[in-house]
Amino acid sequence: MTARPIGVAIFALLALAPLLAGAYAVAQLAIYVIYGILAMSLALIWGRAGLLCFGQAMFFGIGAYAMAISTKGMAGAVLASTYLGLLLAIGAAGLFAAALGYFLFWGRGLSGPYLAIVTLAIALILERLLNNWYALGGYNGLLDVPPLTFASFAVGEDYWDPAPQFYLILALAAAIYLGLEAMLRSPFGILLAAIKADPERVAFFGYRVMGLRVLVFVIGAGIAGLAGGMFAAVEGFVSPTLIGFLLSTEVLIWTALGGREVLLAAFLGAIAVRWIESSLVDLLGDYWILALGLVFMASVVLLPKGLIATPLERLGRG
Repeated sequence: MTARPIGVAIFALLALAPLLAGAYAVAQLAIYVIYGILAMSLALIWGRAGLLCFGQAMFFGIGAYAMAISTKGMAGAVLASTYLGLLLAIGAAGLFAAALGYFLFWGRGLSGPYLAIVTLAIALILERLLNNWYALGGYNGLLDVPPLTFASFAVGEDYWDPAPQFYLILALAAAIYLGLEAMLRSPFGILLAAIKADPERVAFFGYRVMGLRVLVFVIGAGIAGLAGGMFAAVEGFVSPTLIGFLLSTEVLIWTALGGREVLLAAFLGAIAVRWIESSLVDLLGDYWILALGLVFMASVVLLPKGLIATPLERLGRG
């Protein structure tokens, strides 16, 4: 089996969730799938292009705020649409990444720990800015963000069926996964692998390394922005914490634990870690983060390619 059939099989299994689990579990799984999309965006730019962005959550948060501003009518009634909100979420995150990437990758550009530090610093600056931006809710953020109205429907008077919303989110996740896999198998994907291995040699053959890095940076940001837009609609609120240090650190752990070089592994890593976190909070209380840290350290030492990527690669070769 190759990676793509395995991915299709896993998404098909996830599609069975509404038939096997209750409404609350399905609603939670929808959020975890959104986090999985965010993890895939980081796996793309970090694992496949070698760009360690420690502030990936800033694109997620920008997309969430763009969705909230649009659907709440804060940008005018014309833009108060779920469809336009998601497009604005992608566009706002992508435009910010294009401007940021131009300066980050100018000349030889930043890479490695320097890029990680700078992107984390920018995420922290944005978080502080939003904390004091009272027109956007300040520290409390924006509440009552309209839901994905074309994805959910009421059943009876007191019950809200999360299955349509879950299937929409899962379908978008599958489309993103398949689209990225196709892109990575294209000549552009080969160039990304070459840039990760030896950017100077790629430049020697006449390719614009900076332009390629900015492009993949924008693609990853747009995907993260889409995830943020869906999160805002599903959860009904946005806040500065969606941009800052905590979520940026968490998505890094999800991606590393799953496997940063395998999109599907990063996606499943986010779902698995979030599901385990919810169990550890009940079991260990405030010590759950310590347990997660120990698992992360063990993974880095024993399975540097990731806890999920390693068996996926073996299955793919089988």
